[in-house]
Amino acid sequence: MVKVDLITGFLGSGKTTFIRKYAQYLMDTGNNIGILENDYGAVNVDMMLLQDLMGDNCELEMISGGCDKDCHRRRFKTKLIAMGMCGYDRVIVEPSGIFDVDEFFDILHEEPLNRWYQIGNVIVIVDSKLESDLSDEADFILASEVADAGCIVMSKSQDATPEEIQRTIEHVNCVLEKVHCSRRFGKDFDGSVEAGVTNNVIHKNWDEMSKEDFDRIASCGYEMASYRKPEFEAEDAFTSLYFMNVKMAEKELREAAEKILSDPACGHVFRMKGFMRVDDGEISEKADQTQENGQHWIELNATKNEITIRPLHVGQEVLIVIGEGLQEDKIKSYLKI
Repeated sequence: MVKVDLITGFLGSGKTTFIRKYAQYLMDTGNNIGILENDYGAVNVDMMLLQDLMGDNCELEMISGGCDKDCHRRRFKTKLIAMGMCGYDRVIVEPSGIFDVDEFFDILHEEPLNRWYQIGNVIVIVDSKLESDLSDEADFILASEVADAGCIVMSKSQDATPEEIQRTIEHVNCVLEKVHCSRRFGKDFDGSVEAGVTNNVIHKNWDEMSKEDFDRIASCGYEMASYRKPEFEAEDAFTSLYFMNVKMAEKELREAAEKILSDPACGHVFRMKGFMRVDDGEISEKADQTQENGQHWIELNATKNEITIRPLHVGQEVLIVIGEGLQEDKIKSYLKI
């Protein structure tokens, strides 16, 4: 049977970046893998960031589009049926940051998938500097993701203090308590653990993670925990706004992202991501890339804790703003559209 790993995490936690490293580890250990980008209602922004992984031992598939939940579920199942015939050793599923984890388990227990696939690991990516003032809806999404996790992998831990890491672990345990889940993580964390692994929580610089670290992650498994679900649908609580053909210099884009993420008048913005063309000479970091009519592509990946803009060899002209109670006109004013 083909093992399926779910790599989930709240908006902007770093799932796609982690998958690049995890997929490379799996290929280096001789696995033939498939990656399914299962991003409800979105365009293929994250999939484009994984293009260079494609080769003899790695293929990429995706589900996207503005379909309703039932249609999306059917597409997810149909895609997994097709992938089940490709001879993979392992399939990695990366969902949206507001994904209902129960859908993953439910579909894999349906015919014929239950005869082809075996649930391997549930790996949850959590930002080491997780916001402490998340809404009840956002807290529930986080709790539902970590409740069944085999392990939590914390992102950007090299930029966080031990106190910030401890507060994040405490917040995770607090949201589990809010949904009446008995699981707890990092109980013995005291801020002094040099190994970076504490009770199913890995809090190490990803660039310094060893094969043994990835071995641990790749065999972490999952748990079927009980918790209480609130009466709301994630896709109703969270909104995505799409802005096409935004034109500004890289410096202006960074300044606009900072204002949108910090201004309450824009709503509660969790993440901005996407691509934009900039004129040659307006890009701060040079890289090997294709130049088109004197322009280059840049990628934006922004949360309140970190704004990253980097050159890219390919992209598509779209910026996506994700959050709660988004005020489109105010956001447009910062993007100058």
